[in-house]
Amino acid sequence: MLQTTTSPTLDGLFRRVLARRPDALALVDPADKARITGQPPRQLSFAQADRAIDALAAHFIAAGLPPNSVIALHLPNTIEFPLAVLAAHRAGLVVALLPQLWRHADLTVALNRIGARAIVSHATIDGVSHADLAMNAAVEAFSIRHVCGFGDNLPDGMISLDEVIARGERLTFAAPPDARNAALISFDVTPYGMVAVPRTHLNLIAGGLAIFLESGMPQGARMMTTQTLSSFAGMASSLVCWLLSGGSLALHHPFDGDVLETQIADLQCDTLVVPSAMAMRLAEDEPSPQLRTLRHVVCLWRSPEQTASSAAWPARHIAFTDVYLFGEIGLFGARRPDDTGLPAAIVPGPFSAPRDDTRSPVAGETLLTPAGTLALRGAMVPVAAYAAAAAEHSLRETDPAPNHVDTGYAARIDRATGALCITAPPSGIMAIGGYRFLADDLQTWAKRLGEGAMLTALPDRLSGHRLAGRAGDNARARAALADLGLNPLMVEAFRDSTPSE
Repeated sequence: MLQTTTSPTLDGLFRRVLARRPDALALVDPADKARITGQPPRQLSFAQADRAIDALAAHFIAAGLPPNSVIALHLPNTIEFPLAVLAAHRAGLVVALLPQLWRHADLTVALNRIGARAIVSHATIDGVSHADLAMNAAVEAFSIRHVCGFGDNLPDGMISLDEVIARGERLTFAAPPDARNAALISFDVTPYGMVAVPRTHLNLIAGGLAIFLESGMPQGARMMTTQTLSSFAGMASSLVCWLLSGGSLALHHPFDGDVLETQIADLQCDTLVVPSAMAMRLAEDEPSPQLRTLRHVVCLWRSPEQTASSAAWPARHIAFTDVYLFGEIGLFGARRPDDTGLPAAIVPGPFSAPRDDTRSPVAGETLLTPAGTLALRGAMVPVAAYAAAAAEHSLRETDPAPNHVDTGYAARIDRATGALCITAPPSGIMAIGGYRFLADDLQTWAKRLGEGAMLTALPDRLSGHRLAGRAGDNARARAALADLGLNPLMVEAFRDSTPSE
């Protein structure tokens, strides 16, 4: 094992926990992993996880991937995801997060944009051959030199990382990590198209700290997350918070409510990280006896304009924290008051965590622009990435102020309370859960289906929007969009209506 460094990198945080608690439970697979990937679920201690990370890192280096090159991950919410992230960082690589529902069209654009040298996928996820998706995308991404994956029956030419872990090679040397170097690339959709957003280890840890401190997560937390790791918010709320707490991280592949509750009970989880739709479902129902060990719920709002009107959280013995997400730009959290269970008022300006401690360092800052939109500034906000994209499209003059990024969300100050009110999402961008599209792109793809076809986004109370499509032959439209390599959200927009709908 390499000597632990003092740099605040993700692998450095992992090594610190490893040194203290090598035999403690670290990572837990979804209980229904066999359904998701065809492999049995596993649990790893920190020592076992370290050996797997070491073996993967040694393989990446032996494969000839130079330091600071990009490795793309297209994986399900299973333990292979955090293992691959930490292994890539240990090997000195930059991780690019590819959302799980992306198909050939999105993958090809993203891989070419970032010049990825390698891609890691899984044989199958929910019955879809992601190994084939990775191989086909790699053919059109000329920078890709290494294709590997987890799971059984991988196609020819794809290296099995399960076999790499089984061989258990140990890493003998790696360059000392620098927390100021790029560690992660995620992808955002802005009014001028897709943007690759790089972040350093320091940016990532700042985002995780904002959630960890505001929510009051305990040290040694037993976490359960249903949030996939394929975004900045997913990484900050799940992987980074896990490393900061030094506890265990159980993963849930969205979504099966019965499996989730059973796993929470079996593992006696005290912390749950969930998207807003699931959290509000929990708020509406009577608390299940299987959730009796929960003490903290972290609710992620991909549509932050919906937070203020959400239902009160009824379980007073469970601390509830709203986390406002603004694409890949940044986030902030606010714990709900125990007496009301309603969303806390957001005061504009600097925010710290916890809010009632004046000695807490500033986690970030909110700002209203002259255009009436919300901007963010802080250690987690990748200002340079968005400034470069704006400059490329001659939009630099729209920057709200130095070191800020305009989120595009309409906002105002309530005259009576002085609280910040987020009122509407960015114009021209459609959000569906964790996925964002340009409205113009939807129409472009619909036109590919011929005259009379229509693809639109309808408002949705919790997820922001939902897609609906119309064509002369919906089944044919679905097949055509699938052949074009489009996201399943677009494909299934052309599902046939039923009387129950």
